[in-house]
Amino acid sequence: GTWSLMGIEVEEPIITKHALDLNFTNEGGVNNTFRFLKNIMGLWLIQECRRTWSRSGQQMSYDEISQIAAQAEPFKALIDPDHHLFLASGDMPKRIVDFCKQTNQNLPLTKGEIVRSALESLALKYRWVLEKLEFVKGEAIDTIHIIGGGAQNKLLCQFTADATKRQVIAGPVEATSIGNLLVQMASCGAIGSITEGREIIAESSELIYFEPTDNAQWDQVYDRFLEIANLP
Repeated sequence: GTWSLMGIEVEEPIITKHALDLNFTNEGGVNNTFRFLKNIMGLWLIQECRRTWSRSGQQMSYDEISQIAAQAEPFKALIDPDHHLFLASGDMPKRIVDFCKQTNQNLPLTKGEIVRSALESLALKYRWVLEKLEFVKGEAIDTIHIIGGGAQNKLLCQFTADATKRQVIAGPVEATSIGNLLVQMASCGAIGSITEGREIIAESSELIYFEPTDNAQWDQVYDRFLEIANLP
């Protein structure tokens, strides 16, 4: 959705120096678990682009925005999604172009190029966070689940699979409401456990699976992204 919260569920909080240095968060979870995660700018970038274009009379649905992004030139420009330029509401297309100017890149000039630059950069940021999660936890992560509003953006889901070389499972979209219901059902005994509830959700939700393709291109631009975003 607006924010991307990327992380894993753990039994104990991870409070190592590496976790601190990388600015990871431990949030309390269900049944005394913890969500070890990192906040990433999400589809706020696209929401603000759409809002800016709407103000000038250029109404576009999110499906239309994804279509023009899919048709745009790949990897024309990259941004740091978490740069302070992109935090506040405002003219996001101009800010994306300004960031590309500041970092001496080719400029995304069309709506499709602007959106594609943002989505590709988000997927690359997910790859970086995934690598750091695996490093701090000391375990490999095979699958990425995208839930909430972001699961509706099929282009971002495919980019994420490609950039990370991981299977991506998208859905459910209404994850917050469903999760709330699951906990209440477990509390009143309607289901035996949270694990059982998650199995029910998986069986009754429309999940979409994305497999990684075309990894070579993503590997080639990853180092460029790290330099642009000033990431270790």
